[in-house]
Amino acid sequence: MFIIALINQFQEPVEGKIVINSPSSISHHGIRLSVTGSVSLQVRGGSAGVIESFYGVVKPITIVNKSIEVKPPGKIGSGTTELPFTMVLKQIGEKSLGRFYETFHGTDVSIQYLFTVDIARGYLYKSLSATTEVIVESDKADVLERPVSPEMAIFYITQDTQRHPLLPEIKRLSILFVQLLMLNGELTVETSAVPISSIDIHLLRVESVLVGEKIVTETSLIQTTQIADGDVCRNLTLPIYVILPRLLTCPSVFAGPFSIEFKVSIVISFQSELSKLHKKSDPRTPRLWLAMETLPLELVRTR
Repeated sequence: MFIIALINQFQEPVEGKIVINSPSSISHHGIRLSVTGSVSLQVRGGSAGVIESFYGVVKPITIVNKSIEVKPPGKIGSGTTELPFTMVLKQIGEKSLGRFYETFHGTDVSIQYLFTVDIARGYLYKSLSATTEVIVESDKADVLERPVSPEMAIFYITQDTQRHPLLPEIKRLSILFVQLLMLNGELTVETSAVPISSIDIHLLRVESVLVGEKIVTETSLIQTTQIADGDVCRNLTLPIYVILPRLLTCPSVFAGPFSIEFKVSIVISFQSELSKLHKKSDPRTPRLWLAMETLPLELVRTR
């Protein structure tokens, strides 16, 4: 048994069908379809204190919880049976339990919408159930009417811009020029006294959860895109093009109990003896053989 559903916007009917494959006929006491949407919050340590880590899971936020009867009690024949359904998640003027946030799978914050079909079969038979996740995007009423012009960030990465002293042998590192237009841009290495090992673009998510009177913030790495492997030619323009993963990103959210933000880091690794001793290192942490620059990234959805 599986579910096929299509969501356009929340105030319009959700249309789909339930497909049941059975080798024999089934008598049932009714077939119901339930839709649940919630924001799951939890604290996994890191910047959290002892008390916050002890409690761990924070009370989830319910977005939607509805159920309809697709088919009254009766009998389902053998073979394949398709049951169409229509459901309105949010009536016009209806006050929902929470805002319809987009689907997001994070470390401390997870937003999910689940469709569940239950076939009741009485006390002598085990009930049948199937659950599937539906990917939800913003309602048209919540998105911007006009496209937002991407902002251009132009900055330099030099020894003076780093929060830690670079290796002595790269004191003459001159200018690394980066022009970033959203996640499309260009990077140019003008001068570097030490060979470069690699240049990577890191996409980070910043999840904040309100625990009591304290806000616990955790930054985690979503994905890494390498734009250069080995030493690069000087004054050569390198293109930057990063595809955002759908389930791991969503429009930036600033709610009361939680927030979801994003950052992008440009990390330049140099060929040094220290880098050989530490093959695996956290790209969010400054190292003596790294030069990096981190920028905030606001994600929005437009019509």
